[in-house]
This record gives sequence, C-alpha cells and structure tokens, in this order.
Amino acid sequence: MIKINLFPFRAARIKENIRRQVTIYALSTVFLILALSYFTLDFSKKVGVLRAEQDEKQRKLASFKKTTAKMKQLQRTIADVELKLNTIRELEKGKTGPVKLLDDIATSIPREKLWLVSLKESKGTLTLSGTAMDNETVADFMNRLESTESIKSVELVKTQQKEIKTLKLNLKDFSLNCKTYAYKEPPPPPTTKKRRRK
Repeated sequence: MIKINLFPFRAARIKENIRRQVTIYALSTVFLILALSYFTLDFSKKVGVLRAEQDEKQRKLASFKKTTAKMKQLQRTIADVELKLNTIRELEKGKTGPVKLLDDIATSIPREKLWLVSLKESKGTLTLSGTAMDNETVADFMNRLESTESIKSVELVKTQQKEIKTLKLNLKDFSLNCKTYAYKEPPPPPTTKKRRRK
C-alpha cells in the first residue's frame, strides 16, 4: 500500500492563505490610509477655504463697522447743526416778530375811526383795548387783524357804548383777545387711571 504525505501540501496551502490574508489586510490598510489621507486633505482644503472666506467677511464687517460709526457721527453732527439752525431761526423770529406784530397792528387800525388805549401781550396772547366810532369799525379792525401774518385769531371780549356829551358823540369802547404767532397750545393734562377697588 502506497502512503502519500499530504502534510507539505496542506502546509503550503495554509501558508498561501495566510499570505493572501496578510496581503489583503495590508492592501486594505494602505487603501484605508490613502482614503483617510484624501478625505483629510480635502477636508483641510475646505476648512482653509472657509477660513479664508471668514477672514474676508470679518475684514468687510470691520470696514462696515467703521462706516457705520462714521455715519452715526455724521447723523449726530447733522442733528446738532439742525438744532443750532432751529435755535437761530427762533431767535431771528423772536427778534423780528414783535416789530412785525406792532407794524401789522398799526396798519390794521382804521384811520380817524379807531384809537387804541392799551396793548398787552403775554405768552402769545395779545389783549387790545380801545375806542371806535361804531361796531362796524370794530368788526373791520378785527378782520384786518386776522388777515395779517402775525395774528392767528381775534376774539371780541366786550363792547360798551360811551357817550361824549360835549361833542354829542356815541362811541364804542372795545376789548379784543388775539392769538399771535408766538402762541402755543397748552399741553393736555395727564390722564390718571383710577384703580378699581376690589
């Protein structure tokens, strides 16, 4: 009977399988390392691009902040200049206003038909008192006052007949209240809410 020793053949197969597995493992490891290297490099590149974009946006944001700060400074300067100009206008108005008011009153008086006795002005309210030939003259004087730029409205407070016996004249004493250019409406009183009692 012939005996064949298969052990060397089996040992060779086992060695071949081990070599194949080691080769597959080594190739898999190399492939995995290459794949990881590729993804790492790609990720690093993307991170670099994103960081560059972030830096560029930060620079733009810094320039925008400077521009915004300059704009706010300009707005403050414009507000200050407007405030000063408004103050100058108010001062000019206050300077020329009374002169214009007196001129408007003087030109509104019907000649030789009406005489002013007193003139008082307080907080834009003007009180005029005088004597006129008749009620029509007082009405004409009121209309002329209302047509001027210095006076907003005219209100008749009272008229009273006055007789001068020596001259045989019946005259009218009158009193007017006028709102001038300087009149400002008083602010409304603050409303207080009443608490409900429980």
